[in-house]
Amino acid sequence: MGYTALYRKFRPIKFDELVGQEHITKTLKNQIISDRVGHAYLFNGGRGTGKTTIAKILARAVNCLKPKDGEPCNECEICKAALDGSLTDIVEMDAASNNSVEDVRDIREAVNFLPTKAKYRVYIIDEVHMLSTGAFNALLKTLEEPPKHVKFMLATTEPQKIPATILSRCQRFDFKRISNEDIIKRLKIVCEESKISISDEALNLIATLAEGGMRDALSILERCNQDGEDKIDEDKIRDLVGIPKITYIKQIVEAIINYDVDTSLKTIEEILKEGKDLNNLLWEIIKYVKDVLLFKSTGSIQTYTKEEVEDIKVLAEKISKEDLINLICNLSELENSLKMSTQKLIIFQAGIIKLCNKQDINKSEKNVDSSTDNNSSNANNNYNINILEQRVTKIENFLRASNFAEKGKKTKFSVQTNSEETQKAIQKPKYEGKTQDYWPKLVDSFKDEGKMFMYINLAGTVAKEINDMTVAIEFPNGMSKVAKDFLERPENRLNLQKTITMAAGKEMQIKYVDCKPVEDDFNKGFEGFASNIDVPFNVI
Repeated sequence: MGYTALYRKFRPIKFDELVGQEHITKTLKNQIISDRVGHAYLFNGGRGTGKTTIAKILARAVNCLKPKDGEPCNECEICKAALDGSLTDIVEMDAASNNSVEDVRDIREAVNFLPTKAKYRVYIIDEVHMLSTGAFNALLKTLEEPPKHVKFMLATTEPQKIPATILSRCQRFDFKRISNEDIIKRLKIVCEESKISISDEALNLIATLAEGGMRDALSILERCNQDGEDKIDEDKIRDLVGIPKITYIKQIVEAIINYDVDTSLKTIEEILKEGKDLNNLLWEIIKYVKDVLLFKSTGSIQTYTKEEVEDIKVLAEKISKEDLINLICNLSELENSLKMSTQKLIIFQAGIIKLCNKQDINKSEKNVDSSTDNNSSNANNNYNINILEQRVTKIENFLRASNFAEKGKKTKFSVQTNSEETQKAIQKPKYEGKTQDYWPKLVDSFKDEGKMFMYINLAGTVAKEINDMTVAIEFPNGMSKVAKDFLERPENRLNLQKTITMAAGKEMQIKYVDCKPVEDDFNKGFEGFASNIDVPFNVI
């Protein structure tokens, strides 16, 4: 007898042997026990989660001569014939290669014939979403009202591609991704019966790489067991699958956190010399950063050795949660760029260099309190603006969380109302008179609500209604570059416009008027507004 792949050799033959889909197997067993089996089923889920397997078990169960507790006996004549593939009453069809109208018409003609041995003629159509539109239309009437001796079982990974008319005629079951714990338990059974020696770390890695698919896990295990060596360990799996060693991944992430471009590029070069794939490398980096974030948030992590956990602990102390989240987002953007590019190595290296430099602002901000040089040049003004905006944001968050929490909540609700609530607010003005009459109160409300940066930049301004739809906001002392950059941002401009609309009780547009253009003196300007607020504020 020829060699049989592990995923075929250990394919479940009973519902109870299926891993991770108890919510489906329980329902199907109850239907068989109560003799309420439907005429059409749709099994949907990711690859390797058991869709075709459960269809085969169900096909045997409905035809079994001696079913027990909803399970096929796998010993009667019908079950044995179905298991060895000689039972013609159970027909398996791959819609990926048999997707034409003619293929479905053959089914329509065949369903009129009674089964030869079994009680039901069962059609298992795999990857059913691959059928053509004409084939779906040809199948529609037969699927809706099949003969009593016919059952249809459809399997797919993409149910959104199946017409709604087909979906409505089937009992749909959605398969879950199999958990790592369930995959590891099943792998241990397979290894024990196949006399395969494997470490716990290797089992954890295989379960992670399988991404919820049992078939993928068994395929990886089989590949690692075919080189003749005694034991399968984590390094062996990484070599065969093409995943860089964890030490390399740690070096790259550490280099990004430390803004070390040279080390990151040298490590990448070493990894590429070993023939590793860039996509696998980037996937491992993202996963490692995610694990650092998880450790920093929960204080615990699995699938790592004690030494590796210590390395992760050191990295977690060097970077904040916000920076870790931003790093994951940036790496994900790099992954998308990599998929679209024909020059993957160039894009990958450029992305890593960018990540190593991108944190420079944050790094400098941490050391800014120890700096004694207050004479910033014009070239560094944008950099200082970012630092001060971040500081004011922290102050705003503090104010919202303490004295101004309740007021802040009210304002947040009023600004973020839906269109219907906005219309109600417009019908009832918040203030009496024209905008110029209540403008000082409106500006002060930003301070009360904890929106300090908005208050700071609007303090001392004058509002005038140009017409019924437009308010001019004048800056008698001139509009500084800081104020202009902040107020011209789309989100800030829209926020201010909504606030004025609510106050006036009608839709209003805003216009900024610089009455006295001035040459921006960065530190002087901020020292001026810092002295006008009640919160301690130092300009470094």
